[in-house]
Amino acid sequence: MGLNRRGAEQLKKHTDQGQMTRVYKSPWDEVPLRGAGTSGSKGSNFFSKSPDEMASALEQFVNTVRTLSSHGNFRELCEYLNKSSEILLKNTQHLDNVLETLDTQQHSLGILAVLCAKFSAPVSSNSQDNRFSQTQDFILGCNGEQIRFAPDTFAELCHSLTSYLVEQRQPLKGIVLLQKAISKLRLYDSQLTSIHSDLCQLCLLAKCFKPALEIIDIDITGVCQEISHNPNGPHFDAKYFLLYYYYGGMIYLAVHNLDRALYFFEVAITTPSHAVSHIMLESYKKYILVSLLLHGKIQAVPKYASQVVTRFIKPLSQPYHDLANAFVSNNTAELNTVLNKHSEAFTRDHNLGLVKQVSSVLYKKNIQRLTKTFLTLSLSDVASRVGLSSPAEAERHILHMIENKQIFATINQKDGMVVFRDEPDKYSGPEVLKGLEEQLTLCMELDKQILAMDEEIQVNPQYVKKSTGLQDEEQPSKSTYAM
Repeated sequence: MGLNRRGAEQLKKHTDQGQMTRVYKSPWDEVPLRGAGTSGSKGSNFFSKSPDEMASALEQFVNTVRTLSSHGNFRELCEYLNKSSEILLKNTQHLDNVLETLDTQQHSLGILAVLCAKFSAPVSSNSQDNRFSQTQDFILGCNGEQIRFAPDTFAELCHSLTSYLVEQRQPLKGIVLLQKAISKLRLYDSQLTSIHSDLCQLCLLAKCFKPALEIIDIDITGVCQEISHNPNGPHFDAKYFLLYYYYGGMIYLAVHNLDRALYFFEVAITTPSHAVSHIMLESYKKYILVSLLLHGKIQAVPKYASQVVTRFIKPLSQPYHDLANAFVSNNTAELNTVLNKHSEAFTRDHNLGLVKQVSSVLYKKNIQRLTKTFLTLSLSDVASRVGLSSPAEAERHILHMIENKQIFATINQKDGMVVFRDEPDKYSGPEVLKGLEEQLTLCMELDKQILAMDEEIQVNPQYVKKSTGLQDEEQPSKSTYAM
């Protein structure tokens, strides 16, 4: 998107063709603004074929972006750009020419507005769709300080890019770009932006989890207040907050980190709310399944969850509660009955794979119960007692459990007998001590973070007003504090 060279070449081309070219006199290089060729001319100069008033509007747009950017009036420029969206949408056929006259580093906000307009407008079947390449160049080369004046618009561009790549079934192409976008928008590593959810979505679709793990492994301590022109003050769209924790939980499921997955789904369902959103409902369904896999029962929803969630979310997920009740009963036949009864619902929710894992875990749970009663058992006895179809299947489950250190046993292949043993680890090895030290360090860091957040809350104006009784009861406060 080089301004100077391309603009000068275009100007020279039109001058050589004998066309009348009006030149904008400014501190920047001369740029052709409008062709005034004779009737029937097919010249390619800037804004040819467009009505005079439309060309004048775009000229004014370019000039205003240049002027305000050069003087560093970025807040005023943002206000102007918010009012200029209609002009851009009415002149989509000329937006590529506008991009050629703007520099990525100097005029990042102007280019951002143009790209958002291009994604909002329908793409002509006759024109080449260059939105991805233009957005790629912009995200990689834009001025981070400028785009932070319009975080909502920058996030909107990333949302549009994500939707485009999902539609094109090319999620892998956007992962590096969104990583770069996040690094430019956030102020510190533990700050959440709405682009985080886009990155998680693309990583899920591409089955490329490492880039997402690099951001979701960082505990969030604040959120980017992206929507700045809201009458109630800056805030963060709750939809993207919920999507981040929902997609993050699914990524942790994919890499078999059940503890972290359960935490992410818990955050999603305990987010303050006045209604049950679809994202929260889907998170709750997976919360039940992960609870069964991890704890063998549904982990109680924290008491700080909104009442509307605890009141209405259970009836909307009845098949999952039926599955949990069958699981707790340790009856594999009853569990299979529930699975067959609600298989359509599980398939529709894309949770059938998790449900089958729950079914497999019940067999392992029943085998663990046998270790508390018997010292030796034949494989055929194990199969009959836990409801498996054959001794070979029982052997497969036992070997898998031994490998994962879920039980300690040996199998005699000659007589088909299983000998259960006590756990040999006395928790005194160096690995255990190292893990304990790491957990203590994490606890101390968490304590420091809690103290810092507590101090920040105590000096928050909204909190002070409410705590001293000065807040008007008819206008409930909306704290701008980021968690």
